[in-house]
Amino acid sequence: MYLNSEDKVKELKQQMKISPEKISIYLENFIRNYTNKLERNGTILGLSGGIDSAVVASLCKRAVGSENTLALIMPEKDSEKEHIRDAVNFARELNIEFELIDISKYIKSFGAYKLFTLNKLPLSKKLKRIFVRKAYDFYEKKTGKPPFLSSISGFEGKEFASYLKKTNAYYRIKHRIRMLLLYMYAELENKLVVGAANKSEYKIGFFVKYGCDDNADIMPLLNLYKTQVRELAVYLNIPFRIIKKPPSPDIIPGITDEIATGVPYEKLDLVLLALEKGWRNSRIAEVLELEEKKIIYVKNLIEKSEHMRKVYVPEIFI
Repeated sequence: MYLNSEDKVKELKQQMKISPEKISIYLENFIRNYTNKLERNGTILGLSGGIDSAVVASLCKRAVGSENTLALIMPEKDSEKEHIRDAVNFARELNIEFELIDISKYIKSFGAYKLFTLNKLPLSKKLKRIFVRKAYDFYEKKTGKPPFLSSISGFEGKEFASYLKKTNAYYRIKHRIRMLLLYMYAELENKLVVGAANKSEYKIGFFVKYGCDDNADIMPLLNLYKTQVRELAVYLNIPFRIIKKPPSPDIIPGITDEIATGVPYEKLDLVLLALEKGWRNSRIAEVLELEEKKIIYVKNLIEKSEHMRKVYVPEIFI
C-alpha cells in the first residue's frame, strides 16, 4: 500500500509513542534491581533543573524511596538562576535529600573561566548570552558549519581552532567536575550513580565525554528519545515549568540545545528514528519537510561523535 508523506509522518510519530505507565514501572524495577544487585544503599544523581534529571529523580524516588535518593545540585557562576531554583524546588517537592554545591571554585582552580574570552570583559549575563549567540551565528556563516559539529572532532586545520579548543576545555570541565563529585558522594554514601542521558543527545554526541552526562553506573533513559522522555515526564507529573523550558545544557551562556544542535527535538527524533529504520536521506527530507542537507548534517553528527561513545582498543592476535 502506498503511503503519502502525511501518512508516513503519522507512521513515524506512532512508532515514537510509548506507554508511559509501562515504561515507568519497567525503569523503576531496573533501578531497584541494580541498586540491590550492586549492594548499594540507594541512588544518587545530578539534578540540573532540566527535564531529564527531573524524570530520573522521580523514577529513583519511586524505585528506592525518597529516603534513599540523594540529589546533588551543582551550579557555577555561569548557571542560570532559573535552573538552580527549579532543581531546588523540585527536590523539595519530591521530598528527597539534596546537597547544593557551588562548583565555581573548582572550575576557577583549573583556570577554566579564563579560557572563555567573554569572562575577561565586565559583561552582564544578558550581554554574554547575546554575544555568544552572535558569535555562534558568525562562525556558521563564516565556515558553513555550526560550531557544535566542529567541536565534536579534532581541530587540525580548522578555522578559529584556538577559540574552539579553549571553549571546549572551558565548558567540558564543568560536567567532569560534577561527575567527580557524584562519585565521591556515591562512594561515601554507598549509592548507585544514576545518569540522565537520553538517546537523542547520546546518538549525536551532545554530551561531555567522561562528564556527568556520560559516566554513571546505570542510564535508565538512554534508550528513550527526548520526545519520549517528555511523554514520561507528563505521566510522572513533573512540573510544567520544567517540561516547557527550552532544554539547555546550562554550561555556556545563551546556548540552548536547539541553538547548539540546529534541529528541534520534535524533528531530530523523527530523523533519528527514520535513519535507524534505514530510510534514504531524500525520503526523510521529503516526509519531514526538511532540506536534505539537514539529514546529512544529523548523519555527520552521528558519525563524527562515534569516538565519544567508545574507547578504541587494538585487536591483538597471538
